[in-house]
Amino acid sequence: MKRFVRDNALSLVLFVLFFGFLAIGQTLTGQREYNSGQLQHGQPAVSFLEYLTTGHFREATFENWESEFLQMAAYVFLTAFLVQRGSAESKKPDHEGDNPQDIDPRSVPARPDTPGPVKAGGLRLQLYENSLGLFFAVAFAASFLLHANGGASEYNSEQAEHGERAGYNTWSYLTTSRFWFESFQNWQSEFLAVLAIVVFTVFLRQRGSPESKPVAATHSDTGTV
Repeated sequence: MKRFVRDNALSLVLFVLFFGFLAIGQTLTGQREYNSGQLQHGQPAVSFLEYLTTGHFREATFENWESEFLQMAAYVFLTAFLVQRGSAESKKPDHEGDNPQDIDPRSVPARPDTPGPVKAGGLRLQLYENSLGLFFAVAFAASFLLHANGGASEYNSEQAEHGERAGYNTWSYLTTSRFWFESFQNWQSEFLAVLAIVVFTVFLRQRGSPESKPVAATHSDTGTV
């Protein structure tokens, strides 16, 4: 058990932080905020479980997931083709084709622990060698649609409270400026964060972190060295 915790400590801590911020932080405060609005409009308050079914919760949750998965999908795909000299987040620009990530798995002798799709080859290998980017792309698309679905439900509730038209569905909500404002305000911040880590890892260091170059590395050294 101790070894399992040690070997998976990063994932475990990140999951606990995610679950805590979602289940305890966002959901409880979101329920309180939602019920405050309900009471102001003469509507009944909802329970914790009822709140999880509201558009208010779905919109807020998937609006953020959408931008995070877009960030990771774009980052995975862009770093496969583009480089930034000196960045810990980039492949080495002077070794095109020689970076470990560029090696064709078909040219590597199979070992007992080689992943199954690599041994199988063909379509399975083609999917596997692009599976990371594809996962994030699919996760982005799903979150994008769930954001629109939750947003439409919440928008209809707000419209009805003000005596205005409330007939939006997932697809018609995609045509509203509100949906795109919600998306773009998150997208721009995600790409700012990626830009910051790409650029500042050229000049700044964090000893012990694999996201940083060694402290003594020169600014022109690229990758984790």
